[in-house]
Amino acid sequence: MSCGIAIFVKTPSLSPVKTRLWPGIGRRRAEALYLSSAQAVASVAMQTRDQGGIEPYWAVAEDAALTVEAWTDLPQLPQGIGSLGERMAQVYARLRQAHHAAILIGADAPQLTAHALQRAAVWLSGVESRLAIGRAADGGFWLFGGNASLHDDAWTGVRYSAPDTAAQFMHAMHGTGAWLELETLHDLDTVDDLPHVRTGLAALAAPTPAQLRLIGELEALSDIAEAST
Repeated sequence: MSCGIAIFVKTPSLSPVKTRLWPGIGRRRAEALYLSSAQAVASVAMQTRDQGGIEPYWAVAEDAALTVEAWTDLPQLPQGIGSLGERMAQVYARLRQAHHAAILIGADAPQLTAHALQRAAVWLSGVESRLAIGRAADGGFWLFGGNASLHDDAWTGVRYSAPDTAAQFMHAMHGTGAWLELETLHDLDTVDDLPHVRTGLAALAAPTPAQLRLIGELEALSDIAEAST
């Protein structure tokens, strides 16, 4: 049974991205880092695609960005309009129209592994209703997946970007299916996250070329961030 993976992205020229990094490393560096992080995430998703059964997509925030070069190496899905919860619900539903299961991930945890994505996809290939989540260290989540239909209220009744977002989200989905919890990862949101993400990338047994490039960028940016404090 197939599984679709949507990588949620924004386009720096059209939307503000990584604004909490701007004071430490500057807007242009933060935007470049975001694009590099997104490519690192995509490189891992492409690894899973090459092994069969998984199809990655870009879930693009802006309709005008569907032809932007950064997002042309994978099939694209528009996120649609509305709150984050509403947009996630729309993309999830569209993926499940084409696939047995759907996985949603952000572009902020580039230290993820193909093993984690495959583990989630295998879990979700079951016939019974199942859900998967990868928590983020800040209380959010870097991955959510499911193989069941979900009510809109389960997506929209959650306060996102909060210290307990993942807990709220799991509570909202209560009774929908059995859960698989993946490892907790650090999102790349603030200057304080730079060393955590770099350490996670450096610990990978077989990083992709895009992840290796990102390690070098993070090392350089950490020096800049330290000099600015």
